[in-house]
Amino acid sequence: MSKRGHHWAAGIDREERVEAPLAILPAVAFQVLLATVSLANDWQIWGLPGWVWLLAVAPEIALMLALSLPVSRRHLERTRSRRAVSVTLVVVMGVVNAFALIVLIGSLLSSHEQHGGELLLKGLTIWGTNVLSFALLFWELDGGGPDARRGAPPGALRDFQFPQMENPQLARPQWQPHLLDYVYLSFTNSIAFSPTDAMPLSPRVKMLMLAESGLSVVAVLLVAARAVNILV
Repeated sequence: MSKRGHHWAAGIDREERVEAPLAILPAVAFQVLLATVSLANDWQIWGLPGWVWLLAVAPEIALMLALSLPVSRRHLERTRSRRAVSVTLVVVMGVVNAFALIVLIGSLLSSHEQHGGELLLKGLTIWGTNVLSFALLFWELDGGGPDARRGAPPGALRDFQFPQMENPQLARPQWQPHLLDYVYLSFTNSIAFSPTDAMPLSPRVKMLMLAESGLSVVAVLLVAARAVNILV
């Protein structure tokens, strides 16, 4: 393998082993914080106790361990199931978060949410988890995942077209997107409700971006608007 190839492989390994688990930490931190504050202040959500927010942490911790622990990584790589396990856990993470949004909307419509600060914290937790779960899903799906993108020949089919791919003279030679690029892609899609950086090419990521935007519309516009109305 060439020096560039070694550097590239090391970058992919760092993404999978360090950066991806770290990207999950903010979601875990917000959910634990929300559960702790909810229990301390006797906050509920649609009649459910505050500790219910900790249920969302389980698939996130499992994903962090699968990506970061050497034993689990070696086993998953040996059985060639790392990507399948990672995608499954990210999907579970997103589904649990979507369910939390549904429960929050039910609580909102049934007039259980009476405190603006409480509602803002719940909405921010759901929105932030939504951004991170879709970022990880985009990172795992685009072009078959980070490992497949590394070894793909020029012109291989991709799910996203980044500006650097369309204008290679503006990027380093053999440029490839990293996890941070997908976090930015997910963040902007959840704020602007449309692609602003990379363009979706395949039907599956178009539907995923549609789903992310839809969840963000509800979390940002409905929840935040209600919270501001309560505070004012």
